[in-house]
Amino acid sequence: MNIGFVASGSRKDLIENFCVAYKYILAKHVLYATEMTGRRIEQATNLKVHKFLSGAVGGEKQFIDMIQRNYMDLVIFFYNPLMTSPNEPDIVDITRECDRYNIPIATNIATAEAMVLGMEHGDLDWRNSIRTED
Repeated sequence: MNIGFVASGSRKDLIENFCVAYKYILAKHVLYATEMTGRRIEQATNLKVHKFLSGAVGGEKQFIDMIQRNYMDLVIFFYNPLMTSPNEPDIVDITRECDRYNIPIATNIATAEAMVLGMEHGDLDWRNSIRTED
């Protein structure tokens, strides 16, 4: 499965710790992330992460393009709901596209844990039958 990660600046430690905790499950999948988030995940876990540009300079658009091509199977987007900044990834755009293409998205650690554990048990295998690939 293709798993996408995005984290706002104040949530990068959280996504890094999440990936360390679930490293052995994530290692079985293809990981994508915006540049700095991907770098932090790679450094913390030693897993290979396909990195987009930094979110502010086009990475968010690259991420959304993968969603629109129905290529992501799960998105984990940790953001700080109390902070808004023009340099932060746009939760509305990414969530809207995930909803449009029926791609599960987790925006907090509780939901992300449930989805990753469910994925490990085959609960997201239905994505294999609808995902489009290049």
